[in-house]
Amino acid sequence: MQNGIVPNGEASNSKSKLTSTQDVLRGLVDWLCSQLRNPTHPNCSVPTAMHCLATLLREQYVRALFVQADGVKLLIPLISPASTQQSIQLLYETCLCIWLLSFYDAAVDYLSTTRVMPRLVEVVKGSTKEKVVRVVIMSIRNLLAKGAFAAQMIDLGLPHIVQNLKAQAWTDEDLLDALNQLEIGLKDNLKKLSSFEKYKQQVLLGHLDWSPMHKDPSFWRENINNFEENDFQILRVLMTIIDTSADTTALAVACYDLSQFLQYHPSGRIVVADLKAKDRVMKLMNHENAEVRKNALLCVQRLFLGAKYASFLQT
Repeated sequence: MQNGIVPNGEASNSKSKLTSTQDVLRGLVDWLCSQLRNPTHPNCSVPTAMHCLATLLREQYVRALFVQADGVKLLIPLISPASTQQSIQLLYETCLCIWLLSFYDAAVDYLSTTRVMPRLVEVVKGSTKEKVVRVVIMSIRNLLAKGAFAAQMIDLGLPHIVQNLKAQAWTDEDLLDALNQLEIGLKDNLKKLSSFEKYKQQVLLGHLDWSPMHKDPSFWRENINNFEENDFQILRVLMTIIDTSADTTALAVACYDLSQFLQYHPSGRIVVADLKAKDRVMKLMNHENAEVRKNALLCVQRLFLGAKYASFLQT
């Protein structure tokens, strides 16, 4: 070493070297993102940018730069079923980038705000190219345990899709392993999503629909005591939905759930009466929607007459 220069011509100051490398990578990532936003060549820019990113994103530091450059959202429109060889390769490298980003929490947080899951599911439903299916399934497997992705997967019918994929003659062992792991993970999450926590999430968000748990007797028998949490918080939220919601499905489900509570909780009529539910539900007996009227009537009958007699009247 002479005058601060090492034999390969680089400065001996390691900090300067590191900073220089970071600056180069940042500039490169920014340029690649600019090509995805505004391609300078109609046919080459996007495929070239994706090819480079599929290599660079193997490095965690580059993943951080890519997220900082707001690049994640640029990948989403590129995830769509492909037929030509060129478009299949572009799709593969895009999904490869999603897989690499699925190991980085900041990227996963951003992905959770996009429509990446419906697009991935649509691709895996229609693709016959093994490498594409493999990288998509491996991406979905990684995302399964993150945020609300599991609920999205189940809503999109992924358990059935995975069963169909497993029945096909794949040769890639990584794909077969990922399918098995995904199937097990989806089954576990399906059980959890049928639990009181899933129900509680629906109610607190006000997003009530006729999911299977509402009419499942075992759900009410097994979880009825959970309704006592936080001074019957769930019942109070159901009453708020009944008072304020303009969604007819939410109103009907809220009335039905209240009637189920009356049926299964030993002190149901006393608790619901204390919440002054009678007048609030009776208002819905004249609602313009038939489903709302029907379930409001059931609720009022159970409140006045008791569960057994009200059920008899419904038959």
